Amino acid sequence: MSDRSTTPPDDFTAVILQVFRTNGQMIAWGDHFSAPFGLTSARWQMLGALALSPAPLTAPQIAFNMGVTRQGAQKQLNLLLDEELAQKQPNPYHKRSPFYQLTDKGQALYQRVATDWNQHAKEVGQAFSSQELATTLKVLSRISELHETTE
Repeated sequence: MSDRSTTPPDDFTAVILQVFRTNGQMIAWGDHFSAPFGLTSARWQMLGALALSPAPLTAPQIAFNMGVTRQGAQKQLNLLLDEELAQKQPNPYHKRSPFYQLTDKGQALYQRVATDWNQHAKEVGQAFSSQELATTLKVLSRISELHETTE
């Protein structure tokens, strides 16, 4: 055991390094989880962004909401279009930035994945108290706010 005390910058750095590790692990886990559905984590993420939105979104809106680059979101959206899981709609406010929404096929696929995910979330979620999860969400949201950038 070390007698060395940590400072807030040390503690914050440790948190961020853990976030990076966890992100990498979750992407790899998500690729494995979503593979039986013919998806990758990235396409599953785009499906979810569209499925959970109350209105169609543009690629920049999806990118912002999901914390990815516009180009990364566009690449995955193009794959979803090719697979007929999503469709474009004209955007009267910006001709070069169409809205995207799920097709019936995309919605059905998302529902199948969501069913399995909800079971997993129920099982894993039992390892934490509601207070632990609320605190984690609050801290991660605040870190995100403090580091928000625009493209």
